[in-house]
Amino acid sequence: MTGIGEGEPLQHKHSDEKPWWRDAVIYQVYIRSFADGDGDGMGDIEGIRSKLPYLRDLGVDALWINPWYRSPQADAGYDVADFRDIDPRFGTLADAEKLIADAHEHGLRIIPDIVPNHTSDQHRWFQDALAAEPSAPERQRYVFRPGLGADGDRPPNNWRSVFGGPAWTRVADGEWYLHLFAPEQPDLNWANPEVHDEFADVLRFWFDRGVDGFRIDVAHGLVKDPELPDLTGEPDERLAHPHWDRDEVHDIYRRWRRIADEYPGERKFVAEAWAPSPQRLARYLRPGGLHTAFNFDFLKCPWSPERMREVIDSTMASLTAVGAPPTWVLSNHDVPRHVTRYGRETAWVPHDQRAIGEDELVLDEPDLARGTRRARAAALLMLALPGGAYVYQGEELGLPEVEDLPDEALQDPMWERSGRTERGRDGCRVPMPWSGSTPPFDFGPAGSAEPWLPQPADWRDRTAEAQDGAAASTLELYREALRLRRELDALGEGGMRWLDSPGGVLAFRREPGFTCVVNMSGAPQPLPDHDRILLTSDDLTDDHLPTDTAAWLAD
Repeated sequence: MTGIGEGEPLQHKHSDEKPWWRDAVIYQVYIRSFADGDGDGMGDIEGIRSKLPYLRDLGVDALWINPWYRSPQADAGYDVADFRDIDPRFGTLADAEKLIADAHEHGLRIIPDIVPNHTSDQHRWFQDALAAEPSAPERQRYVFRPGLGADGDRPPNNWRSVFGGPAWTRVADGEWYLHLFAPEQPDLNWANPEVHDEFADVLRFWFDRGVDGFRIDVAHGLVKDPELPDLTGEPDERLAHPHWDRDEVHDIYRRWRRIADEYPGERKFVAEAWAPSPQRLARYLRPGGLHTAFNFDFLKCPWSPERMREVIDSTMASLTAVGAPPTWVLSNHDVPRHVTRYGRETAWVPHDQRAIGEDELVLDEPDLARGTRRARAAALLMLALPGGAYVYQGEELGLPEVEDLPDEALQDPMWERSGRTERGRDGCRVPMPWSGSTPPFDFGPAGSAEPWLPQPADWRDRTAEAQDGAAASTLELYREALRLRRELDALGEGGMRWLDSPGGVLAFRREPGFTCVVNMSGAPQPLPDHDRILLTSDDLTDDHLPTDTAAWLAD
């Protein structure tokens, strides 16, 4: 890795020219797996507090924290039983308030998850619904329907759960309830004004405690076609789907935006919205709507210069049209880590987007050395693009997917719901390695219980301690890239233009005086004209950029 030389300070950007969220770098904390403060084998709020200096020094602007609410943990906290309390596994409400205050003292913002598509089946509302008569108001908070057939013993339609199996479960009195995810996650009925008011109050509850925004889980899924028609699989269903990305969902977010705007400090939302096109995604970010949305087209894109450029161009065009900044992301808690994805020839396809009958995706063995080179280059590409970016915990350590977890260790509901054909998402959720030479790598204090998922022994060279100060490490690459990103006027929000480049090479210009070049070809390539090299993802070869390598250049 090549970095900027000694004695060459860079100009600091002014931070008050635009809302912070338009080009923020936000670090995703998967709370179960980040750091264990109390020694029970599971990460918690105290663990996050202990690592705030690490995150500050990494150079990120904010933390997105996966659900910390009270929950039976049937789906790692995405089955929420109480949106106004912290799960005892993670701490207390007072601990959360201390974390928010401590983070702000370190110059970091806090963005918790919110889960508006469904609750836990242990939520008070759902328990009240089960105890009520089929026509009672308590049932109207969820999607209950009578079944089909003479005895009502068939589900109301053919919808399938994202986790496998039918999306309906029958209750004791014969009615069925909808759950697009696990049976323990009944879908809320957003046609009911009571649901709207409840979430408005939840937002204010946390904004009053100082959170700086929310990541919205399944933001595209809240509104269902009231007719509940069968899925047909026809192509036009992508634009008129009965339960994904329906136009009415934007009314919900316009109200949410008005609530956020009541509070000082530029509170923000980021949507987990899977949309069928960049243009549909942009609808979430129109003026008066949400602020940002994850760019999953970029995440899903294979290591291909043509495909990457196409995704970048379509993203920039669609979001510029609505005045929204792009938000780039390479990995998260729901997808295989990109070190492993980029190490394969076979492209990864999300479980719910595969062809019918293709439940089990056959993948080739990953070349992790190649995947690591590409992941480092992709980091410089992502952080040089206009807009904001997300870093998933451990990606700054170059962690790969853990694909050999024992069957008995798997906890993702997808594993059982798919008939044990889909191993699920646990492989990207393995706890962070902090220091030491053997598992659990100081994930918790001395004498702690074993972590909730086992760590590979070969992570000894990937711990934060092992990489700290090592010039060629991925951790130091991220630290330097984030330092430069904060200081260079060319980076963050703004424009870009592509440069002429050899086949297999992406090169673009950002003003003032910055060029990013990524060599995706099979041979070393000459660098474009420049005065100095700011950073490279790997060492140059005879002044040429090696394959699967990126460079930041200044003139």
